[in-house]
Amino acid sequence: MKIIKGGICAVEGVLAAGSCENDYGVAVIVCEKSTASAVFTSNKVVAAPVIITKEAVKDGKLSAIVANSGNANCFTGNKGLENGRSMAYKVAYKLKLNVKDVAVSSTGVIGRELPMNIINNLIDNTVDNLENSIQASANAAKAIMTTDTFSKEFAIETKLKNGKKIRIGGICKGSGMIAPNMGTMLAFITTDINATSQELENALKKAVNSTFNMVVVDGDESTNDTVVIMANGKSNTSIDENFQEALEYVCSKLAKMLAKDGEGATKYMEVEVKGTSTNKDAQNAAKAVVSSSLVKTALFGADLNWGRIVAAVGYSGIEMDEKIISISLKSKKHSVKIVELGVVNAFEGTQELLDAENIMKEKDIKIIINIGLGNCKATAYGCDLSYDYIKINAEYTT
Repeated sequence: MKIIKGGICAVEGVLAAGSCENDYGVAVIVCEKSTASAVFTSNKVVAAPVIITKEAVKDGKLSAIVANSGNANCFTGNKGLENGRSMAYKVAYKLKLNVKDVAVSSTGVIGRELPMNIINNLIDNTVDNLENSIQASANAAKAIMTTDTFSKEFAIETKLKNGKKIRIGGICKGSGMIAPNMGTMLAFITTDINATSQELENALKKAVNSTFNMVVVDGDESTNDTVVIMANGKSNTSIDENFQEALEYVCSKLAKMLAKDGEGATKYMEVEVKGTSTNKDAQNAAKAVVSSSLVKTALFGADLNWGRIVAAVGYSGIEMDEKIISISLKSKKHSVKIVELGVVNAFEGTQELLDAENIMKEKDIKIIINIGLGNCKATAYGCDLSYDYIKINAEYTT
């Protein structure tokens, strides 16, 4: 597997562009006559673009995506649906596509109507600049940012079992309202694999479940979450296990970027839970720890309060025995076991305590929890909870 440049445009035949004006942006991605699948928010308040894209992808085909930032077009009633469909119609008309094959995504403030004069101008400008290039993918990734501090894109080339090479590229956005079952995030993935929509759906759901669904910034689930994959078949080769591994790798890289860019974040946290009797237990425990406000604030303050980690595992509802649990902290250069088989090592005056306190001061911290009951494992991704998170969200619409 080789990391390559180009994001979504690393895939042959994919066109992209992005334009911004003040607080608004529009990205357009064109991958004509593709098979497609998508995963959406499970929030019962559903944004207009989610409704529109569910309809568009129902037949397993897409040719383009138009996405805007600055306004979520959510809780906007029939007018929101009208405006979202207008975005799709405009792109379809300009590119001579079937409007049923154009997906729509939005991100930003909830409960306000789209400023269609601005959005329409941005669509015109974006479509006029479509191209297949490294810069085009970068522009699209930038255009969908809201409170993100950096744009997010990633691409790989890998060999399938038959020896043929395929490519997968993706862009995403997300910084706040990031919780289990995705967050206020949009992710768009392109590939040249030749696959049916059902094959894509199976692959995407599996990848999302172990990556995007394991990211927690603040515990709030958005109304607009969307992950779309489009496959144009240009590699002329079919899905196998190597494709699944590569797709999960791309999604995991994008998911980690979301966690590192959490609103107000100063530290990145990765929580690996292993030794559980089921995969579900591992996922639940990892998400409980990475979601804990007490763990997140301890991370921010570099406070070695490992009791908060144990407490989170305990209330996650998994099968466990506190007498055999082990907990380690790890950074890029150091690691220390603070609890071993239920016995605390990091007491006052010990080298373990000193090592652990030093690790807690670093920017990237991994928490490894061994439940000791089985062979299953899972990893969740998150960040600390800082003063700036409060400031950003207290002033979000003012």
